[in-house]
Amino acid sequence: MEQGHAYDAWDSELMSLRLKAKKACHQFNLADPSKIKARMAFLNNIIKFDGKAFVEPNFYCDYGFNIHVGERFYANHNLTILDVCTVTIGSDVLFGPNVMISTATHHVDPAKRHASECALPITIGNNVWLGGNVSVLPGVTIGNNSVIGAGSVVTKDIPENCVAAGAPCKFIRSI
Repeated sequence: MEQGHAYDAWDSELMSLRLKAKKACHQFNLADPSKIKARMAFLNNIIKFDGKAFVEPNFYCDYGFNIHVGERFYANHNLTILDVCTVTIGSDVLFGPNVMISTATHHVDPAKRHASECALPITIGNNVWLGGNVSVLPGVTIGNNSVIGAGSVVTKDIPENCVAAGAPCKFIRSI
């Protein structure tokens, strides 16, 4: 699964691991907003944060342990990360509200689609800003220092040092 191979999402071990992450997300989302350290502790139990991070509720993920976050990370409300494969987020990264990062995908062929699922890793470089309502799809890499405009659907790699936007997301200009 973590290497991009087909897997059975209904496997009892995977379901148990997802349930653990769902419980941590639930506790985080319901925690007292004035107790920031206590609230973030729920996510620190499942996600690898390398440094200071602040995530606004609500937050949802599949497993948590496949998410690796650099220093000084901020995510606005309603972040969803479907981390079937590794999601690597660099340092000094900002996410607007309603960002969705999905490593999970499905086969186009209906027979294969019903038999198994698959996933591809996502990498987001350092000093990246994703605007509100951005969706990052499986297998994408976003280069360092890039900005993704609000409402974009990132289906292909985005180079370093650029502004990109749209559905599908495309290079607009260099920074």
